[in-house]
Amino acid sequence: MKALKINSFKMIVSFSFVIFLLFNACSQSGDKNNTPSDNNAPAKSSAAAPEMDIQTAVISGNLEVVKQHIEAGTDINRKDQMSGSAPLVSAVSFGRTAIAKALIDAGADLNLKNNEGSTALHVAAFFCHIEIVQMLIDAKADKSIKNNFGATPRESVTVPFAEMKPIYEMIQRQIEPLGITMDLGEVQKKRPVVAMMLQ
Repeated sequence: MKALKINSFKMIVSFSFVIFLLFNACSQSGDKNNTPSDNNAPAKSSAAAPEMDIQTAVISGNLEVVKQHIEAGTDINRKDQMSGSAPLVSAVSFGRTAIAKALIDAGADLNLKNNEGSTALHVAAFFCHIEIVQMLIDAKADKSIKNNFGATPRESVTVPFAEMKPIYEMIQRQIEPLGITMDLGEVQKKRPVVAMMLQ
């Protein structure tokens, strides 16, 4: 039990750090120097990529620009330099369901890990984005992958809510200036549902 609490704390700190890095990445939208993915997707067309980079489009919720990137053959598995998050993980982090669906449909690597070893399914589970969790399960995302702290996506929602609430509150304060809200009551209600989905 003590190991679970230590790993839970590490996971909490990890998610908070990733969110911090994603916010910093958003503020550096003009930076085109992203870390290449492990498996670059081939170009699908000769259409020019839009001026806005794909990570900024994802974080800002601009589905049309994301679709333009997909059409132009942008590497949708390219990781952000700071967080190591691919566009799918960023979409999931910010609850961008339509963008996550577009990236999944375009063949994004569902099991690509960010710097903390978390996949899109880890992040969707943690934030209790039920619709995205279901999309990832339907698309055959691997439910058994462990992050750098030894937690599967399911284990990220089985820690008692009381232990996680301060972390959710901290994340809530960080995302509010971006106009993104998180209803902690809903998160608390959805955690058991997500845990059942991931059995």
